[in-house]
Amino acid sequence: MEKEHIKVFTGTQLFVNRLSNLLNDQSIATLIKDHANSGTLAGFGSPRNSVELFIYNTDLESATPIIEDFKKEIAE
Repeated sequence: MEKEHIKVFTGTQLFVNRLSNLLNDQSIATLIKDHANSGTLAGFGSPRNSVELFIYNTDLESATPIIEDFKKEIAE
């Protein structure tokens, strides 16, 4: 199976950074795309919750429980 990045979460920079740290603690590599910051630098705005978190598709099975637990945590 070829490694490809897949989007697993979209939210604020704070939430995305927290989830990224949780995944990195389990040796799951992450990639963050911060559209809000990019838009500001380019001179136009974008929603503050437009930060995306990507992982390799090969890590999805091991990452899913961590992501689901995190979503429950932030929903409370």
